[in-house]
Order: sequence, then C-alpha cells, then structure tokens
Amino acid sequence: MNEIATFVDIEDQWEKDYLAEALKGIASVKSYKETADLVQDKAKDTTILSTFINSKVTKQVIDSLPKLRFITTRSTGFDHIDIEHARSKGISVSNVPTYGENTVAEHTFALILSVARQLKKAHSKISQGDFSIKDLLGFDLKGKTIGVVGTGHIGLRVIKMAGGFSMKALAFDPAQNHFLEEVLGFKYVDFDTLLVSSDIISLHAPYNKKTHHLINKDNINKIKKGAVLINTARGGLVDTVALAQALDEGILAGAGLDVLEGEDMILEEKQLLRKRKDIYNPEKLRLTLRNCFILQRENVIFTPHTAFFSKEAIQRILDTTANNIVTFIKGSPENKVN
Repeated sequence: MNEIATFVDIEDQWEKDYLAEALKGIASVKSYKETADLVQDKAKDTTILSTFINSKVTKQVIDSLPKLRFITTRSTGFDHIDIEHARSKGISVSNVPTYGENTVAEHTFALILSVARQLKKAHSKISQGDFSIKDLLGFDLKGKTIGVVGTGHIGLRVIKMAGGFSMKALAFDPAQNHFLEEVLGFKYVDFDTLLVSSDIISLHAPYNKKTHHLINKDNINKIKKGAVLINTARGGLVDTVALAQALDEGILAGAGLDVLEGEDMILEEKQLLRKRKDIYNPEKLRLTLRNCFILQRENVIFTPHTAFFSKEAIQRILDTTANNIVTFIKGSPENKVN
C-alpha cells in the first residue's frame, strides 16, 4: 500500500475515523484540521490530497508536494484549486458533483423565512427584554416571485420547494432545461428581467470568471425595490460594495447570506494569526470591514457557510470522496473536473 491520502480542513473525529475505515487496506490516511498551505511541509509523501473550500491549493502548494498525483475536493465548487497547474503536472482533480441539493435548498428557505419574518430583529428585541411586536411586521411568501439564478441540482430543488409555498418562479441559466421548466412550472428569463421582476433573488450559480460580481454596481439598481437577496452559493457572485449600497438605499429590504466575498478574512481570530501574507492586503482589509458593517444590520441574516452542513450531507460527501480515491487508484477516476 503505497498511496498516502492526506485530508486537510477536517476537524471532527468521526469524519476522520469514517474515512480511515472506508480506505482501510487501500491507502494510508493522514488527517489535519489545518489548511493545505499549513501542512505542506509535513505532507511531502502525499500522493492523494483531499481538500475543502477553505484550502487554497495554489501552484506553490501543488509544487511543494512532489509525489502528488490526485486532488479530490470535498465540495462541488473547485475554484480554490489551481486546475490549470494541476493539469500541467498530470495531476487529476475530482469533486463531489452532488451531495445535498435538498440540504442547501432547505437552508435557502431557512434564510428566506428568517428575513421574511424578521427573526434576527425579533431575537435581538427579546434578548433585551422587549416582547413587543413593534417593527416586526413580516411578509408572506405565497404569491411572491422567486428568481433563481442557476438551475442545477440545488436551484431546481429550490424551485420545487417554492411551489410548496405557492410562489411563482423565474430562472436564469445559460443552459436551459425546457422539459423541467414545463414540469416544475417555472419560466426562464434573461438576467435583467429576473432582477426587475423578483421579490426574492436566490443565487445558485458556480463561481468563475464569468460569474464574478454577477450582482454589481451596474445592475444593482435594476433590482425590484424591496426585494430580498439570498446567497448560498459563492461570496464572489456579489460585489460587496454594491450589496452595501443596495441595503443602505432600500433597494434591498434584506439579505440572507451563507457566503460572503472575502469570507476567509472574517473567520475565527486564530485564522488571522496564521502566517498568511494576504491578511495585510489593504483592499482585503477594506472588504472585511464592509462585510462586518453589513453583518451588523438587523435585516441581514448570516450563517458561516453552513448551508451544506447536515450530518446526512457530510456522510454523502465522505462517501463520494472515498469512492473518488478508490476509483483513481484503480485507474478509472470518477467525477473528474480537469
């Protein structure tokens, strides 16, 4: 058994034990709670690297692991990996294409309902001993229009759930599935029409060069006044400056966010104490401050990237990751992205 599988960004002991058992007799397993850049010096013998979105698998990280042959991320998104450099070195990269469309969709509606019924403000008032209903007027979802950006597994599940709330659904996606459009009773529209017509905008698009700042200062004013923005996809889809402007000017009545642009800069304090040069980047520090002001608003609900975080979803992620490793070792890797 010559394969050394190194797992980073993994803290819970049950996950470590689960993976060790799943790969028993197939690969030697090493697990670290730190990110890839912090373990590279003690992982020189790694042939298989399993990462999560907090680890930036850069050219430098890849080059520091001379025996690396395979990277498998425990996520659907893979923008945290230098795919081109991995390809240039003959390193295969796999992901977990689907693991929790229902999990993330359920969290999406948890955020929608939290904003609609002003749960953050209600909790704050109660914490201060104020049990009055003043300033806690909410709104019904029935009859409202939800605009779903991205009709992959998660986006389609959100549309299906919206039907249960008697909502109307619009969708934007360059790749359109007209069969499901008819079956689920939604309508594909162009992006501007979705912004103008939606009471709730929910983002479920991947993050890449084309979707960077999909919501930005040039189109933020097109959003229907009083709409709610929900983002459980990637922080970089939304320009933080534009988001702050929309909230300040009342274009958006509120926001439910599971992700933020530059969210890695507002993690636990210990994250900032690590040897990371980018924490001194002035623009990133400004971005962090803007995010902090946004999160303090009573009409903004924030969860720390936990939309995927259910026990059932984690187990599906681990199962797929273990299978990715097994099939790679057998010479027929599954779920390749490069």
